[in-house]
Amino acid sequence: MFGVFNRKVLVVIGLVTAWSSQAASVSVEPLVDGLSHPWAMAFVDDQTMLVTERAGQLRLVELDGTVSEPLAGLPEIEAVRQGGLLDLILDAQFASNRTVHFCYTKPDPEVPGQNSTALASAQLSADNRSLVNVRDLFVQTPTHRGGFHFGCRLIDLNDGTLLLGLGDRFQLMQAAQDKRNTIGKVVRVKKDGSIPPDNPFVDDPAAAKAIWSYGHRNIQGATRDGDGRVWMTEHGPQGGDELNLIAPGVNYGWPVITYGENYGGGTIGEGLVSAPGMAQPLIDWTPSIAPSGLVYLDTDRYGPDWQGNLLAGSLKFGNLVRIELQGSKVIGQEVILPDFGQRVRDLRLGPDGYVYILTDSPNGQLLRLRPGLE
Repeated sequence: MFGVFNRKVLVVIGLVTAWSSQAASVSVEPLVDGLSHPWAMAFVDDQTMLVTERAGQLRLVELDGTVSEPLAGLPEIEAVRQGGLLDLILDAQFASNRTVHFCYTKPDPEVPGQNSTALASAQLSADNRSLVNVRDLFVQTPTHRGGFHFGCRLIDLNDGTLLLGLGDRFQLMQAAQDKRNTIGKVVRVKKDGSIPPDNPFVDDPAAAKAIWSYGHRNIQGATRDGDGRVWMTEHGPQGGDELNLIAPGVNYGWPVITYGENYGGGTIGEGLVSAPGMAQPLIDWTPSIAPSGLVYLDTDRYGPDWQGNLLAGSLKFGNLVRIELQGSKVIGQEVILPDFGQRVRDLRLGPDGYVYILTDSPNGQLLRLRPGLE
């Protein structure tokens, strides 16, 4: 489908891993450690970010290494296996409204032991010590007893709506094709929690009106490019991880089509890799890389060959993947920092134009990707 670039050289300079290819040279600069399974980050200003920890803490982290005590005001969060406090983004108008949007694992108030993915909105207090006016905008249905495949990546479309990429909850994979629920879907809601009137299934009486796209397994990366296109990565089963260009009303196929297989071997369903009316991924990663975190490189910090690319993190192999785009097409990919060796959970572009990395570990780190072999 596309070419794969050749990597050139890897060197280790003290605690800094550095890597060079035909396109650019980069090094990793450690900034903060001691974070407990950090999941997402969002810059409040050029030196300060909010960082979520999966167990349910939200902290302010300074680039000089200062880490705050947990902020107050969060809702009840069920931190179970892959669930907890997950993605977080700033509202497009954060400078004036102090609004943040986050998603988390919400316990079912009626059925103990069941939970779902919820999207909430709040304001960061003036003293940066708490969230106030917290309210749920969306709660995935049905709830389920389990700890897997919550999805939970957010995009602010800047039109007054939010996209939330969800998972199939692992045991409910057939529901991803059923438009009556929001399992295995991307949903779109307004920032007051109401349904946009132009959602693709808003006039379908047999469909959940929040659905934007469907047939997803477990979305773990999301970003917008310079033309406003939405890209998402999701985990396949054993193989079949995907990069998709997300469009309204599209069926992305899971679990009817997949390039993966059951854990331990064997086909999923009829073993189909394509079917009429179902979109093909732009990248199929087999074997799986377990992609997490996705960022569009709207920056010239890393030279012209990287500008306008995507960068994806890998939980499984502990590296980064640079994805070269030509409009809406993928024309190449290259493994970056092949021997980095840490589970990459999130990637964000900072106000300074550098890429920041969160690693998924009991002693998680915040790092900065620097150009050159520093």
